[in-house]
Amino acid sequence: MNKVQKTYKPVLLSVAASAMLAGCATPPPQNSSNICEIFAEHRDWYHAAADARDKWGVPIHIPMSIMYQESSFKHNAKPPMRWFLGFIPYGRASSAYGYSQAKTVTWDEYVKEADRFWASRDDFADAIDFIGWFMDKSQRLNGTSKWDAYAQYLNYHEGWGGYRRGSYKSKAWLINTAKRVDSRAKNYAAQLKGCEDDLKRGWLWRLFFG
Repeated sequence: MNKVQKTYKPVLLSVAASAMLAGCATPPPQNSSNICEIFAEHRDWYHAAADARDKWGVPIHIPMSIMYQESSFKHNAKPPMRWFLGFIPYGRASSAYGYSQAKTVTWDEYVKEADRFWASRDDFADAIDFIGWFMDKSQRLNGTSKWDAYAQYLNYHEGWGGYRRGSYKSKAWLINTAKRVDSRAKNYAAQLKGCEDDLKRGWLWRLFFG
């Protein structure tokens, strides 16, 4: 093997590995408006959502509606790039990233408080656990019911302090967004009633009786 071949072999291996990892990324659900179809397509997502429900006492349909609003279930979602003079990029609006669009500071707080130092924002199970943690803390700090999707989303968007100050009251667009989150959560809840028994069944049961 000559020197040129030795130089490029590690590079080619790195490119190939990156391509394989990109190909393994979980795609968004084909029909994000139906929670039964979401979980039928990604069975592991249901189990992760159920784990978050059991751990934090949050109903599955609300974290799922918040996640839809924040990232459309895209694992690597980011805020749009900002541009100076229309063509010079100068950074993104915030450090939000991943399924939950958690900002770095809040994510670090979650990692420490929930003792999840291995957690990643582009992992669905970690992201929905984060939302469950956030909702639980919204109840503890602001008295917001875990079943109130509207108020929970306002906490989620404005932060606990912003919600207490009523910062959302001057943002008509945000209030409308929170109403959409609430409406979608209610639809998800109704849909889930019709399919959750099947989702709870294991693969062996589905193999013989599904």
